[in-house]
Amino acid sequence: MTLRRSPLDRAHRDLEARMVAFGGWEMPLQYREGTIAEHLACRQGAAVFDVSHLGTVRVNGPGALDVLQAAFTNDLRKIGPGRAQYTHLLDPADASVLDDIIVWWVGPEDFDVMPNASNTDRVVAALEGATARDVTASRAVLAVQGPDARARLSRVSPQAAAVGRFRVAAIDWSGVPLVVAGTGYTGEDGVEIAVPADHAEPLWSALLDAGITPAGLGARDTLRLEAGLPLHGHELGPGITPLQAGLGWVVSWDKGPFRGRAPLLAEREAGPARRLRGLVTEGRRPPRAGQEVRRAGEPLGTVTSGNFSPVLGHGIALALLPPEVGEGESLQIDARGAELPARVVRTPFVSRDR
Repeated sequence: MTLRRSPLDRAHRDLEARMVAFGGWEMPLQYREGTIAEHLACRQGAAVFDVSHLGTVRVNGPGALDVLQAAFTNDLRKIGPGRAQYTHLLDPADASVLDDIIVWWVGPEDFDVMPNASNTDRVVAALEGATARDVTASRAVLAVQGPDARARLSRVSPQAAAVGRFRVAAIDWSGVPLVVAGTGYTGEDGVEIAVPADHAEPLWSALLDAGITPAGLGARDTLRLEAGLPLHGHELGPGITPLQAGLGWVVSWDKGPFRGRAPLLAEREAGPARRLRGLVTEGRRPPRAGQEVRRAGEPLGTVTSGNFSPVLGHGIALALLPPEVGEGESLQIDARGAELPARVVRTPFVSRDR
């Protein structure tokens, strides 16, 4: 399969990035300083991530809102133009999360729907009845994140730095049209910037010149795990519903029909058979996805994501476990034949107000 490349591919290679295949794209895993340095730069200062592999589906027209309402779980009428909202696309048969999505409500009848890397075609198909176009190739998306993100971004664009959390604004940067949303995937403050593909390199260079550290997919994954945020294909996907993932707040039950509502309602009434829980381990050996979680030798569930936390200095994991498993309980993880003691904790593992 031929991998798609970001408009910033040349810039990444100039920085000696280690490139990997991800969701049908070739994207930077890390740069010269490595994942832990990039992770800490985001937690302590500011980092910029190329997330151009995310899709952008542009939905326009008088019927756009109604189509989005019927397709996704959340209720866009709770917000309005100039806002962004997190939502889910469900399997109509069993309410599995086919994709988790951010919707940028750009104008009165204009929406940018942001699916995960490999799910763009699936989302377009679910929006039948609206004018929905895949415009991913026309732009790059840069995520500027960290406690100093806005201060450093203001050196490049004060307008972009001023876009509030889950707000959306179309702005001008030296004659270049940008769409900026106060969203991200690190647990830190910041924004995501959609820039026309042929202007991506100048913006990237300006951000780096402002003291913002380039960071790759490796740091993005450890950051989102510390923040307890789900990753499609791990905490969300086939057989995993919003209720099992602890994301019932993404579902608006009183807005009217939406895909997957009936099986999800049935699960709510019966009670989910498993729930996502946080686990911490001692030492630097990290738990890994797919490892079995046990109680006194009896299998309970499976680790969905696990890694070493650069901030905490020990292993952390998310796992789908029976609902009766409670906070503070001692469990074990089968780490390739070795028993790794684990304790159930509340997420996020690392919060912004630490």
